[in-house]
Amino acid sequence: MKLRPDAPLVLAYHGVFPVLKGPLVASGPGSALLGKVTLGERVELGPFAVLRGDGHAIAVGDDVYIGMHSTVHISHALYGTTIGRRVSVGSNAVVHACTVGDDCVVQDRACVLDGAVVGSGCVVASGSVVFSRAVLPPGFWCEGVPALAVRPIDAAELAQWHLQTRRRSFAVDDACSSYLAAPDAGVASFTAATVTGAGEVRMGAESSLWYSCVIDAGVHGVSIAAGANVQDNSVLRCSERPVEVGEDCTVGHNVLLQDCTIGQRVLVGMGSVLAPHTVVMDDVLLAAGSTTGRGQVLESGWLWGGRPARVIAPLDARKLQMIKQSAAIYREYMKGFAESQAIAAGPSSR
Repeated sequence: MKLRPDAPLVLAYHGVFPVLKGPLVASGPGSALLGKVTLGERVELGPFAVLRGDGHAIAVGDDVYIGMHSTVHISHALYGTTIGRRVSVGSNAVVHACTVGDDCVVQDRACVLDGAVVGSGCVVASGSVVFSRAVLPPGFWCEGVPALAVRPIDAAELAQWHLQTRRRSFAVDDACSSYLAAPDAGVASFTAATVTGAGEVRMGAESSLWYSCVIDAGVHGVSIAAGANVQDNSVLRCSERPVEVGEDCTVGHNVLLQDCTIGQRVLVGMGSVLAPHTVVMDDVLLAAGSTTGRGQVLESGWLWGGRPARVIAPLDARKLQMIKQSAAIYREYMKGFAESQAIAAGPSSR
């Protein structure tokens, strides 16, 4: 598929195309508008920004900025995402199945999770995580894991944060300079059109690698087993050994996997960072925004979370079912987008 550097990739999901109420102010290379997305006027997309509406809808207001390698997504059949007017989202942030009020700033590497409500005029500080169903009051500086309202901010300070977030010079690094050729021809897997990087990627049946992911496989290679999915804007980096993702795993949006091994039936929460030589055993849930230490082993049967990750609770039947369901949902998503990519590509490949 030939991608234009001056326009986003626009694809339908089950016949539903994104709706733009006005022309984009700008869009960086590799940006993508996918499925049930409605954009207001004067929206700007940074390089490799992804807005993906499949199992629910995304609604974005006027004068919104979505930064480089940031992800806006939904929760299947449960929560859509609403972003108000005059919102600025920084780089490598995740806005997921939530409501962000007017005039908010979501800074770099922040995550806003399912069912959360960020009140108008808030700043969510860099690296913070707004937990599921949290409600942040309007007009506050919010930070931490979980993000809490720390202090009120006035209009002048808020304006400065908007300006700082939008005044980025986007240098797309060498790892993002070329689109990755779809691996394993003949295997029923899915590689999104805006995946970038280099190196060998081995994919099992019904596995998927999503929009704006970056592969730095080096000489070691990446392995994504059958039924596993690696979601938008995640980075897989092999400096010292292969990265291996086991069967029926979900690696959430904007995750960094470095020289690590992920077992079977694992869910790695969005925005997490796994240090080199991390081993995640089978049947583990790692909470969003978590980190691991070099060589850390996450043992089976537990919910882990924190910075660094620690045991929080045993996995109950509901959480085990959630991990299973996530993998199944992504097998359905991949079919819809594989069809759309094939239609967009026409008779020739990209």
